Amino acid sequence: MKTVTLIVAFMLACFVALPAGVACTQTATKPAAPAVSSNNVNAAQLLEDVRALSSDAMEGRKFGTPAGARARGYVARRFVEAGLKPFFGEAFEQAVTHTEGGKTTTGANVVGFVRGKSNPSRLLVVTAHYDHLGVKDGKVYNGADDNASGVAALLQLAARFSREPPENSIVFAALDAEEGPGAGARTLVKSLKEAKRNVRLNVNLDMVSHSDRGELYAAGTYHYPFLRPYIEQVAARAPIKLLMGHDRPEQGQDDWTKQSDHYAFHREKIPFIYFGVEDHKDYHQPTDDFETITQEFFVRAAETILDMVRTLDGELTNLEKEMRK
Repeated sequence: MKTVTLIVAFMLACFVALPAGVACTQTATKPAAPAVSSNNVNAAQLLEDVRALSSDAMEGRKFGTPAGARARGYVARRFVEAGLKPFFGEAFEQAVTHTEGGKTTTGANVVGFVRGKSNPSRLLVVTAHYDHLGVKDGKVYNGADDNASGVAALLQLAARFSREPPENSIVFAALDAEEGPGAGARTLVKSLKEAKRNVRLNVNLDMVSHSDRGELYAAGTYHYPFLRPYIEQVAARAPIKLLMGHDRPEQGQDDWTKQSDHYAFHREKIPFIYFGVEDHKDYHQPTDDFETITQEFFVRAAETILDMVRTLDGELTNLEKEMRK
């Protein structure tokens, strides 16, 4: 349990020329050597990104708050370091607004991309929301698993595909306003639809770092069964238990179809895979801190998600054939 600690770090100088819309608000922290190693992702940076985004300084990253803007600045700076280019014009930020009860709240998505080498006009969109619940009753809801973990994994994918360009263009979107209104995802999908962009698939990451049983779920095959063989292929070699499920209407609250940002894509009949863990004791609690994630599982989950996205990228032409059946 935490009380609010206001920590705002300012840089004395900015050594990287950032694209328009990217604030230079924090000094980079060199990641400490992690207890978990990996040959496929930068485990130290993966864990450092979760630690930074879920620190008290971010005050729970609530949509429309200065703390949310600080988190957004951190993510934008990490987009630059990962080698992404802005997807919408010259800025990474895409404005997000939501009006309820006569009050309008404003935030922003952070959206970048890597250009595909074979099919640059065909898009695979990877999403993870960076906002969380903020501060309630003097307690900081840091949201380490929900969803600093998804953003950290997304950043590892971005860095890898920047070094090793994919066949298709991959859009990486750190979304705002998932907690509650879901406005960030709707804003992104609306923009993609209006621009008539060729979006073939969404991979959504939301809570991927906390599982004592070593289980990660890939939801979506009930709606899009042609994705099942590819998930089975990755599951067979995954270092964790990669399971399918949580996507059937008869499951009620255990049906995750409408419970995160992938739903905005599903509504437009864009296939999705949603990676997440089952609810745990720290879900939506002020105890969802960096110290409570299961680090070994998280690193292996990030490796598995990377493998899945690489597989989907390589098989997207075959997937399109299945989609048309």
